Amino acid sequence: MSKPYIQTKDGFSLHYDEYGSGEQHIISAQVGFYPTGIQYALAEKGYHVWCLTLRGFAPSDYVTDDYGDTWYDVFADDVICLADAKGIGRFGYIGASHGAGVGWHLTLCHPKRIQAFVAIVPGPHSLAEGAMSYRQMLMQGLIQSPPAFDPPIDHDPGREARRAQREGWLAGLPEADPLEKRVDYRRPLMHCGTEERLREALSSIRTPTLILGGMDDPISTPELMTRTARCLPHCKLIIYSNCGHNIDTDLTEELTEEADRFLTQVAKNGKWYTFQTEGSGVL
Repeated sequence: MSKPYIQTKDGFSLHYDEYGSGEQHIISAQVGFYPTGIQYALAEKGYHVWCLTLRGFAPSDYVTDDYGDTWYDVFADDVICLADAKGIGRFGYIGASHGAGVGWHLTLCHPKRIQAFVAIVPGPHSLAEGAMSYRQMLMQGLIQSPPAFDPPIDHDPGREARRAQREGWLAGLPEADPLEKRVDYRRPLMHCGTEERLREALSSIRTPTLILGGMDDPISTPELMTRTARCLPHCKLIIYSNCGHNIDTDLTEELTEEADRFLTQVAKNGKWYTFQTEGSGVL
């Protein structure tokens, strides 16, 4: 069976997978998707979920150009391309880490299309930290290993087994093509230039947003996520103790339940909370 693809206006073929068939559409865009991740769990709960593999990464087409500070704008446009191709008007977006970076650019560049944003370990990074992604620093040998993404788990064999399963899956992936290794999509919102302007951009976002993260995440730290939640006018922030950057595969069930509760509520009245003032309605 051939893989499904969409064609972008600039001639790229992008791979996607489709799960579920509910009335509520969710799109997620990532470098790759874990086989039992939150996207699949939400499809089992009745959502119509679309998983788009970002350009530059197999099985989507490779990229030889460097988009500079506009990588995430290009990624966001590709998500809209998928939605347009499938006749999807407004949709919920879910992304983790770099996938959440795509979400920030979607809410800024295409705000009328995004009904709700589930942002998992989303940062975004402080602009004082530099532009290069950890992935590219590893690929170029600038660092031997990233900081420990997750805290140790003591006396919890279930979570230890889950982490071992994930590591086994990662170890079994084929080696990346050299063209794929060259890709450095940097970090989201780099065009803002300063932390002050980044905060101003976040403050302009009106999309209801759920931030999910871990207390021990060295990448999307609690301080960064709290900063972001303070900027966003319509945000719910949940931080779990004894969890790190891979919380979406560590505690898939918990995050899926929170995402489902949030998305259901936003669909009812356009807000992350139940209370509804007189005359208000769905956004």
